[in-house]
Formats: sequence, C-alpha cells, structure tokens
Amino acid sequence: MAFCCWLLIGAAAASPRDDTLERGNGPEPSTLDAQRCQEVACENVLRDLYEGMVAEGQDGAVIPGMAQRWETSSDGLTWTFHLRDGLRWSNGETLDAPQIVASFRRAFAPMTAAPFAESLFAIHAAKAVQDGKQLGTALGIEAPDAHTVVFRLDHPAPLPQLLLLPIAYPVYLPAVQRWGAQSTRPGHLVSNGAYALSDWLPQASITLVRNPHYRERAPIGRVRYLVTEDAGSELQRYQAGDLDLTETLPPQPLAGLRARFGAQLRIAPYLGAFWFGFNVTKPPLGDGDRRHDAHALRQALSLAIDREKLTTYLTGFGETPAFGIVPPLPGYTPLPIPAERWTQAQREREALRLFRVAGYSRDNAPPLELRFNTSVLHRRLALAVAAMWNETLGVHVRLRNEEWKVFVLSRRQRVITQVFRGGWIADVADPRDFLAAFGSDGPLNWTGWRDAGFDALLARADAASDPAQRNALLAQAEARLLAAQPLVPLYFYTSKHLVKPWLDGFIANPLDHHASRFLSWQVVPQGVAR
Repeated sequence: MAFCCWLLIGAAAASPRDDTLERGNGPEPSTLDAQRCQEVACENVLRDLYEGMVAEGQDGAVIPGMAQRWETSSDGLTWTFHLRDGLRWSNGETLDAPQIVASFRRAFAPMTAAPFAESLFAIHAAKAVQDGKQLGTALGIEAPDAHTVVFRLDHPAPLPQLLLLPIAYPVYLPAVQRWGAQSTRPGHLVSNGAYALSDWLPQASITLVRNPHYRERAPIGRVRYLVTEDAGSELQRYQAGDLDLTETLPPQPLAGLRARFGAQLRIAPYLGAFWFGFNVTKPPLGDGDRRHDAHALRQALSLAIDREKLTTYLTGFGETPAFGIVPPLPGYTPLPIPAERWTQAQREREALRLFRVAGYSRDNAPPLELRFNTSVLHRRLALAVAAMWNETLGVHVRLRNEEWKVFVLSRRQRVITQVFRGGWIADVADPRDFLAAFGSDGPLNWTGWRDAGFDALLARADAASDPAQRNALLAQAEARLLAAQPLVPLYFYTSKHLVKPWLDGFIANPLDHHASRFLSWQVVPQGVAR
C-alpha cells in the first residue's frame, strides 16, 4: 500500500498507519535468545525486547538501564550496580538482582555456548565456568540484596560498555526451563524492554507490541521487523510505502539516490569492517599441501584485489578501502601496513611474485570457491573479486550463493568453505571487539586460524591498566593477524538508511543502533499536509 499524502485535523501523530512502525531488518534472525545472538538482525530486535544493566541513548552513549546508577572501586576490579525500583518482566512479574545473577550464570554455562562470552571474560571465573571447569556459583557476579548487583573482575575492563552486549540482557529462566528451545517463540518469550514479542512469521516478519510493564511508555505502539534479505527488494518496498525505515540500501549511484530521496537518505560513519575470510584448516588456503605455500597464496590473493575500484564503483556510499580490520577509533593507532602505501600496480606485481613463491602459475592455478549470503552487493563484490583474481593470477573462482542461515552454518563448520564473505559490525566502540573473534578458542573464528602469539597479546591487553598500553598491544595483535593473512580486509562500512519524513528520533551514531523506543511519529499542526 503506497502513501503519497495525508492531512491531519488538529495536532496529531503523523503516522500513515495504525501506529505500526515498519522496519527493514535484513536476513531472518537466527535466534531471539539474547545470550546466543551473534548477528545484527537479531540484535536489532533484542534491543527493543530487552534492557540490560545499562542501555544506549539515541546518540549511542551509555545511559542507565535496569541500573539507575553504578560505581567502581579505585582499582577498577569491583563494580556495583544499583537497580531501579519496580523492575518487571513483560508478564508483570518482579525482576530483581538474584534473577539477574542467575541469568548471567546461564549465559556462561557450557551448554549455552554464548558466542559473546569471551568479551566478558574479565569477570572473575567467567572463562572457567564456560569451559566447565568451575560451577556457575563461582562466577564473579553476586546479589547482596534484591536491588544490588556486584561484579568482581580479574583485571580492569570498561564494564558498562561491555554490558551493552546482548549476552548481558536478563533471560527469564522459568520460560527456558519449561519450553527449552521454544522459549523464544510468541507466547513463550518473556522480556523486560520497551516492547514484547507478539508474532514471528518465519522468513517474513517479527512483530513487537508496547510492553505495559516497562517504566516508560514507548511512543509507537507496535513495531514490525520485516525480513529484507535482498537490499534491492527492500528499496522497492520502501518506495511502495511498505517501510518507514530501511536496514540498508543496494549499491547504486549516490547522486541519483539523493535526487530521489533528499533528506530521507541518511549516510553516516559506521564502525564496521567488511572482509573475505579464508578457511585455513584445509588446502589450498591452509597448511597441509607440502608442494605449495598456503601463506604466500593468501597474501597474493589479498594484494590482487583493487579495493579502490570496489569502493568507487560497487559500494558507492563513502566506504573507505581497508587493509586492516579495525576501523578508525579514538586512541587507537594501527601499525603501518606497507601495501597500503603502494600503487595497485605495485601490489599486483608483488601478488604475482608471491603466487610463484606459493608454487603456482597461470597454468596450474588452484580453483577456488567463494561463498556468500544472498545480497545484490555481496554478489557484485564476489564477481568483481573473482574477476580480479582471474585477471591478475589466472585463478578461476566458482561463486556459491546461500540463504543466510545455511551460509552461517557452512561458515561456522569450516567443512566445505574455502573463501567466504566475512566482516564485523562493532557491538561496542572498542578495537578488541574486532579482534576477539580470531582467538584460537573463539566460537566466531570462522577461519580456523590459531596463533598462540596473537592470543598472548590479547591476554596482555586485557591485563593492561593503562589505555594507551592496551591499545598498543591490540595494534600489535592486529598486525600479527594481518601478517598471517587468514582474511582479506576490503573496506570500512558506512551506515545507509532511508527514513520516512513522518518518522522522528532517528539519530546517526557510530554503532548504528536505533532502538524503537526513541522513535516517534512527527506531530503536525492542524492543516499541514504531508
């Protein structure tokens, strides 16, 4: 249904629908279990369903959540959070500190296999609990009374920022105990945020309704997240009036989009890195073939890609060519990457030399398979990179396109993948967030790369009390990762959305997080038409 114009009688909320916000959300979320979520599609929905100890404001800043205030000890190892009065679950039951502690114990339980648990390993005994070496009661989180939660850390960490992660949302354990894997379905899921789950139509939409037990009344009564795996189709739905807010935009000339949509087009810096990963557990990209040097092959493939062409002609929204995986962040200075200063011709000459060092030539180039999830941009990028590898090195590439859930499973199992679409969108504004997945035991280590030196640098950074020293150690870890080349950095993201003129409260922020409770319908005076 398309909406071209409408007129209000008197001052009123300028919604063209029955108080329902229609949001594009990319692929189908893999889960609504907050402690098992590992992708943007589920995080967007969970941010509406749940609230942690802290929350994010419209600008991305840390603000009070369940906790109204908190303080830390002088050594930074003890954090005390004081809960608001009257906290309730969406079913009306009281939510208190002991329940929050029990939820954290579930988060670190081995059976939960929470993918973001590693980010909170600063909490005392957290790693030992997840590894099954200690019971959950050993976890350094306690509730001295119903309104207080105390965290004990083994080393200083920016805990409020880390508690923004979905793993830190409280999970209603009676539903988990009763329903198990079905506890995230409509009628079973109990949350504590501004919205509650109303409906979930697989591969179509997730509908939320205002939670009457949340402390603040959300301006918009209902939110529908639509599965928009294909950005081109999402744009068509926006143009048809079926969406108020898109998750992204398909690649096309920016000037044309500005001419068509004007102020509805929102482009801003975004803490995200796009890269292709290599499965280094199997030949030809991993060790195992004594006749060929897999490391030299990976380096050659990286240098053969013209990143300037990709960002100029394919992505087109101001993305920055990348040779590292950590986007620009205040206080973080990556170590110099020599190839970044070379011309593309120099890179390609070095790529050919390394290709020969690897034991290959145009006559015996290894065939490769590049796997990616459904997306117009991903297909175009895969085609472009495959053409560059073929032109420079003579490598023939077979493209494999998979639906999101199938792709995620293939990537995680590392059985049939060779080259795959990767990338990382920051959950917190911290360089470590981009590096942690490559730890040897990381559940998100899709490449299978393992390096004790890299792990040691992350551990030293975790133990560092001085922020400058911590960032220097993280820069060394990034340099070590890039030298091993288990991945090919391509570019740093920008966020790109279309926002209908009748929607207020959308503010660009580096993490591109936009909780629905901060959005509202424009109030239009009497006689003003849209």
